[in-house]
Amino acid sequence: MLDDNIIQQEANERTVLVGLITRDQSEAKVNEYLDELDFLAHTAGAEPVARFIQKLDYPNPRTYVGTGKLQEIADYVEREDIGLAIFDDDLSPKQVANIEKELKVKILDRTSLILDIFAKRAQTATARTQVELAQYQYLLPRLTRMWTHLERQRGGIGMRGPGETQIETDRRIILDKISRLKEELRDIDRQKNIQRKNRGKLTRVALVGYTNVGKSTLMNLLSKSDVFAENKLFATLDTTVRKVTIENLPFLLTDTVGFIRKLPTHLVDSFKSTLDEVRDADLLVHVVDVSHPNFEEQIAVVEKTLNDVCGAAEKPVILVFNKIDAFTYTPKDPDDLTPATRENIPLEEFKKTWMARMDNNCVFISAKEKTNIPELKEMLYQKAKEIHTRRFPYNDFLYQTYDDNDSPDPQQPDTDTDGGSES
Repeated sequence: MLDDNIIQQEANERTVLVGLITRDQSEAKVNEYLDELDFLAHTAGAEPVARFIQKLDYPNPRTYVGTGKLQEIADYVEREDIGLAIFDDDLSPKQVANIEKELKVKILDRTSLILDIFAKRAQTATARTQVELAQYQYLLPRLTRMWTHLERQRGGIGMRGPGETQIETDRRIILDKISRLKEELRDIDRQKNIQRKNRGKLTRVALVGYTNVGKSTLMNLLSKSDVFAENKLFATLDTTVRKVTIENLPFLLTDTVGFIRKLPTHLVDSFKSTLDEVRDADLLVHVVDVSHPNFEEQIAVVEKTLNDVCGAAEKPVILVFNKIDAFTYTPKDPDDLTPATRENIPLEEFKKTWMARMDNNCVFISAKEKTNIPELKEMLYQKAKEIHTRRFPYNDFLYQTYDDNDSPDPQQPDTDTDGGSES
């Protein structure tokens, strides 16, 4: 795996975060994005100590921020002994080179930070292959100032033609590696397809949602398994499949990788085999952190990703609003005539808004406190029963129970798992 340009992490590496207010991005939105970037940085092992925000119509093509702001950041970095600067948007190779020249510290953008987290979390051969491919695809256009070491990874004889430069050699090496990794992933896809076909006629339910909303905690609760749950972003990279039985009805429950705003295209392409689990699901359980101030925007991000990448627009969906135990609000001053915001509305009033029009397709729970779990199980049972009845209208399946020889072992995953997940 490629580790040379990602964080070589020291304990609590001090970093600064940089974002821009533009015509398309308000100050409130930038602060929200930087909150998320802060969480990503902590997940990667860094310690954000300061934020720098500048208002520009568009990013400076040379240095992302203006020269004055860059000098301000450089002064702070030198004074406070900062070793890393993380920018909230993708940077071009030219921008990275210019910024590094001024700041004299490591520079990461949002994509490279996410790639570092994925590389750290990848445990299985499948996840490592997916992450490695994404890293190579990200780094290919950034060879101008790096990768002079790569000739060690292949034999020197016959590698370099007359007059061929080092950058051309490195590019060819990486293109060969990308081709090999894509072929490995095609083999993985074929194996996963065979696995999915071997699961028989069981209804397939996939947990989807923004990262760190509690999918894996819910997975543990429903399947009585021990998938690791942690309050960090992107702890789940592989899918985990378990058989769940509610009353007399068994179905397959899949935990999937979480989504995030500005999800790198390289990761979406590389994780095709993971997202295939969503494509093949009969029912999607969209888990939402209702305690998050912008949970409605997170819902929109997940729905857009599912529609654009997975073609899942027509699949039936249950919205599970998790973390009701963490939902907080501040009552609005009666003399305040401005419209109420998310922070001023209690949960019971939220339930009477657009959520009230979802009929039996949403439920409010706390997976951590096990609140309203029976209601969720009943909803899952009814939805899975409807799906199976439509598929096998004359089958007496619903009135039977599987034995251990008829269906997957509920304690054994049907796919490789990395043992991690987000809480």
